[in-house]
Amino acid sequence: MPERTPAGIFEGTLLRRGDPGYDGARADAVWNGLTPERFPEAILQATERDIPPALAWARAQGLRVSTRSGGHNWSGSQLRDGSLLIDLSRLRHCSVDPVSATAEVGPAVTGTDLVEALAPYDLAFPVGHCPSVAVGGFLLSGGLGWNSRVWGPACADVLEIRAVTADGRTVICSETENADLFWAARGAGPGFFAVVTGFRLGLHPHPAAITATGLTFPLADVERVTGWAVRTARDLPSIVETALALAASGEATATAPPGPRITVRATAFAATRDEALAALEPLGTCPFAEQALSRQPPEPTSFASLHDGAARAWPSAHRYAADTLWSAESYETLMPRVADVLARAPSGKSLVLAPVQPVSPDPALLRNMAFSAPGESYLACYAVWDDPAADEANTGWLRETLAAADPSGRGGHYIAEADLEADADRARRSYVAADWVRLQELKLKWDPDNVFHSYLAPVPQRARLERP
Repeated sequence: MPERTPAGIFEGTLLRRGDPGYDGARADAVWNGLTPERFPEAILQATERDIPPALAWARAQGLRVSTRSGGHNWSGSQLRDGSLLIDLSRLRHCSVDPVSATAEVGPAVTGTDLVEALAPYDLAFPVGHCPSVAVGGFLLSGGLGWNSRVWGPACADVLEIRAVTADGRTVICSETENADLFWAARGAGPGFFAVVTGFRLGLHPHPAAITATGLTFPLADVERVTGWAVRTARDLPSIVETALALAASGEATATAPPGPRITVRATAFAATRDEALAALEPLGTCPFAEQALSRQPPEPTSFASLHDGAARAWPSAHRYAADTLWSAESYETLMPRVADVLARAPSGKSLVLAPVQPVSPDPALLRNMAFSAPGESYLACYAVWDDPAADEANTGWLRETLAAADPSGRGGHYIAEADLEADADRARRSYVAADWVRLQELKLKWDPDNVFHSYLAPVPQRARLERP
């Protein structure tokens, strides 16, 4: 049996490398079926009270520390060689105060958990698009969730965090208490230098009439569809979330053979059905709609149904590689570049998403946070496959896609979904320059002994980013 209580200090389960159960715990720590070949020296499936002694134990053992909430980081940065991985998946508490419209949640609470907990009170939160994403990594990275044109990045609704620092202290952080650590907690992502054990969230009234619509065309129409969709989307009310989805394969229709597709999807988060239909009306006047391969008229939906659709796009028990791009170039420039590579994807399950204005431009919703959006256009690219023999082909395709979209290599990234091992600048280019410098300064202040692993980097360069 694994040693549960070394020196009698842990309530949770400690699994050392080589112990029965270690391999399963290591695999479970990564949602992605493509598990990196990196091996923590020990994994602690922790309770909240375990965190301070766990940090002390790691110091005594000469181990650095990484954390895991839900394991959705595509690069698997929670797995580090020779480290202590603190697995927070037991911290799944969630309580809602409908009077103050706030919630107290643990880092392992998923989007599905939160939607279900808020529904009886007619409240909502900008949860992640994928239902099984836990709030810990999602909020620490900024959080590009549903209805973000209105609500902003999800971290804008983080009112307070409870965290354990490198020296083992439990601190409360907000805009008025430990404000610098609070700033970093709203965007630092996998490079954050403390263990967050709880979040206090501000909540929103639940949109009463969530309504979705969409049009699908052959990928050959990418330029025409992109031009029309982007122009239209930018003029839509902020309650409408619009994204272009490029799929590597699509079923045959009466007018087209199977092949890659481009879909324009729009969802209105409205107070009434009439408001939703009015907001989506411009999308119903596409001048070439009769050439669409399929058309979804505006239909009522829900956060749960939206999550069901996302789960189909990102199925479990698959292998994934992902990367993102913030670019100064237009969607009209980027999408044809990406479409050419998508048509050659080795897996028909791979896709590229292009949300139009994926986060509110309101400066009030972007203040006091490390999260930044260093670009006007945004792409999220996903290689999705299930055959281990195809790992190299699919990871290579992903990097080819990003190189085609960003030939200068000067674009930005979203730290939550950046291919951090693609090059040593991926993490740095996920932030505007001043914010990156501040993050390094705060790392030195709050973690002077470098207890916590910093951002993952390519193997030859990794040591360079382990210290600021």
